[in-house]
Amino acid sequence: MAERAFVALGSNLGDRRAYLHAARIALTLLPSTRLIAVSSVEETAPLGAMTQPPYLNQMVVLDTTMAPESLLAALHVIERTQGRVRGVRWGARTIDLDLVRYGDRRIHTRSLTLPHPGLATRAFWQRELAELARALDAAA
Repeated sequence: MAERAFVALGSNLGDRRAYLHAARIALTLLPSTRLIAVSSVEETAPLGAMTQPPYLNQMVVLDTTMAPESLLAALHVIERTQGRVRGVRWGARTIDLDLVRYGDRRIHTRSLTLPHPGLATRAFWQRELAELARALDAAA
């Protein structure tokens, strides 16, 4: 049975809109996964203390039967395919894909925490989630 997953997209290097677009396309190609809704794109200041360009952020809703850990691994593959190099925490990146929520699940493992620990402190995620909630309600 499919569950609803919320994935945050962010980019602050290169053609940021193109990276977001390519990530959305890649998400539609995941097995047993369907893109349900997409928030607006929003420009935000980077998190952390490093000097770097602003981000474009967006959140999407997926219906998927992939397990949360498998979905996270697939998100990391999409990131690597788009040139993401994991190095400095909070560093600049071509694309960042965060699994924010997966149904009502609460998970805390070495590699995955759900809901995402940054959810309560990122105002832009709160705005995107509210926009998606309105879109999902309107579609129901």
